[in-house]
Amino acid sequence: MSRDRRTFIEPADVETQVFDWGRLSWLSEPRVTGTDRFSAGLVVLEPGKGHTRHNHPGVEEILYIVEGTGLQMVEVDGKPVEREVVPGILVHIPPGIHHSTVNTGAGPLKLIAIYSPPGPEAELRAMDGVIVEPPSR
Repeated sequence: MSRDRRTFIEPADVETQVFDWGRLSWLSEPRVTGTDRFSAGLVVLEPGKGHTRHNHPGVEEILYIVEGTGLQMVEVDGKPVEREVVPGILVHIPPGIHHSTVNTGAGPLKLIAIYSPPGPEAELRAMDGVIVEPPSR
């Protein structure tokens, strides 16, 4: 079986999922790189926007803050723990743990999201209200 696997990917090379709370560009996922162990994408949340409390059963997640300021909630031992996040902070979210992210800054909050195994990115693509923009090149 031959797949068109890419090695160097930029946001302009992939589709962007647009929600009322932000934009997601999946730079590595089965449809882009042929990966079967993880997915990775750039998330941009506008000021005051974010995703509410949710979880990903069976999927581990890492968030790495690239730009901006936000409030990250992760449930630890069944209790919500909130922390301000800034560039350079990595947040590990075990499988099935509830979490939320909100941009509390004046500019965009940019982060890298990684799922293992992949799957939630495909679920997001199928959600009501999502607009899928094609690659710009």
